[in-house]
Amino acid sequence: MGLFGTYLYDGDKWTPHDNDVRPDVSGPWLMVDIHDSDIGTVSYSPAGPGTGVAYIGVTPRVYFADETASAPTDVVREAEGLAAWREELGASAVTSDDLVDFLAEDEEVDWDEEDSDVEVFVETKVSEFLTALSLPVPDDLFQS
Repeated sequence: MGLFGTYLYDGDKWTPHDNDVRPDVSGPWLMVDIHDSDIGTVSYSPAGPGTGVAYIGVTPRVYFADETASAPTDVVREAEGLAAWREELGASAVTSDDLVDFLAEDEEVDWDEEDSDVEVFVETKVSEFLTALSLPVPDDLFQS
């Protein structure tokens, strides 16, 4: 069984959070929800040019083989939104080019392919993504 957990970054620190509750934070926030070590949902506000939701690992549409499980993805748009979010938070010179390769697209996955990127636990990919954003990583992701 994989990791399940939701973490909210309020611009200062990470705290556990309920994925079904919109954060009540006055400034920019970012929430990461890990589902069974396969799907990392990244929700963020303000969304800038993005929608405010991106995926790492695989998208729910692919994971559940159900087109209604999530909206179609546009990784370029979300990378731009996440770069704008980071700029809103201050400091970092992260560009959308630094982030786009971390984000999952709605592509079929060969779960049995030996050298498939899917075999890497999503919490590892999320940790690398957060590092690319120049953010700390929630402690629970280190323990995975």
